[in-house]
Amino acid sequence: MRKTTFFKQPHARPLPVAAENWIKDAAPLTTADTEKTNRMTTGKLARLTIDLQPELHSRFKATCALRTTRMIDEVRRFIEEWTQKNA
Repeated sequence: MRKTTFFKQPHARPLPVAAENWIKDAAPLTTADTEKTNRMTTGKLARLTIDLQPELHSRFKATCALRTTRMIDEVRRFIEEWTQKNA
């Protein structure tokens, strides 16, 4: 007697071409990038949580991927520049 299943087995979806190309073409972090990140993350950190609309989050994430930057680095850079201008 054969088993009957009532659902389809999930199949892995391939990544979009842009994501595949970004992964293949991504430049490795340079020593300067690593040093900058280390300077920014040394010591005790405070956490910031923000809520974004899903569409804005997706656009931000995709733009960071295209620029080969991390989202956290862009947020930190923005906050640093903004506070320097507005302090």
